[in-house]
Amino acid sequence: MRKFFTALIVIPLGLILAVFAVANRHFVTVSFDPFNSSDPSLSLSLPLFALLIVVAILGVIAGGSATWFRQRRWRRAARQNEADARAVRSELADLRAASAASRYDGQRLPGPSQGALYGPAGRDKQRATL
Repeated sequence: MRKFFTALIVIPLGLILAVFAVANRHFVTVSFDPFNSSDPSLSLSLPLFALLIVVAILGVIAGGSATWFRQRRWRRAARQNEADARAVRSELADLRAASAASRYDGQRLPGPSQGALYGPAGRDKQRATL
């Protein structure tokens, strides 16, 4: 479904761009010299559609960079929260292991008594030797 909506947007946009490029093939001169407009020392001559596409690409890059810098605080908070969660998970795993070990030691039957080899503590419910 997502591919369908992407195609629904990209295909008409591509067609509009192709029609615009064919209709605006004449060359324009872009001057970067504000002091000499009749004979600029730094100028560029290219098709109008190429100029507009380049400007659009630069606008997308500038907007993406501004958004990325603006979200710096949220990325830092996410990294800190992830590190805290990782530390808490590790601590929880250690506590669970310690709890399981102490629970296991509490359920263990005591060993045979020192007085006799087969005392009541040295046998299980079926009176088998431990």
